[in-house]
Amino acid sequence: MDLTPIEAQQALDAIQSVALKTRKVIANSGAYLFLIIWGFVWLIGFTANYFVTGPSIGYIWMALDIVGGVLSLVAGIRLGRKFRSASGGKAGRRIGYFWLLLFVYCLLLLAVVSPLDMKTGSMVIVIFVMVGWIAMGLLMSAASIWWALVITALALIGYYLLPSYFYLWMAVLGGGGMIALGFYIRNRW
Repeated sequence: MDLTPIEAQQALDAIQSVALKTRKVIANSGAYLFLIIWGFVWLIGFTANYFVTGPSIGYIWMALDIVGGVLSLVAGIRLGRKFRSASGGKAGRRIGYFWLLLFVYCLLLLAVVSPLDMKTGSMVIVIFVMVGWIAMGLLMSAASIWWALVITALALIGYYLLPSYFYLWMAVLGGGGMIALGFYIRNRW
């Protein structure tokens, strides 16, 4: 099948229009809130990791994860009420179950491999979160996959090349990156 240049341009315009509409739907859906919530969790948690040692860091992360989880649950429920559709409730629950199961499997992996140090355990968690982010991107918006790949690459650079500053690196570039992306999606998409 041969396309004329005009038909090819019309097809490309149609694809770009759908991509733009998809991005606007995602931006208006409130999905950016989750990036901002968890970006702040990472920003505070990884900063604490840099400055706090000993068992108290585990309690800090536990408190941050609980606050992040509760805020995510509340945001998810409120957004679910705002954007009701026939399949929206099922999709929202499936996304919630996906992240819950990913979290459980991450904990199982950490229990099995028993990382030698907290930094290695943190890197495993970062990788799991980025895998989840990529999975969501494959299902919803391929554009967001690139951000997950960038954060993964930055995390690996910090882990291997800047081990003394890994936690600050992740606070600024991981947590700060998610916050910036959340605001970018909200304001620019």
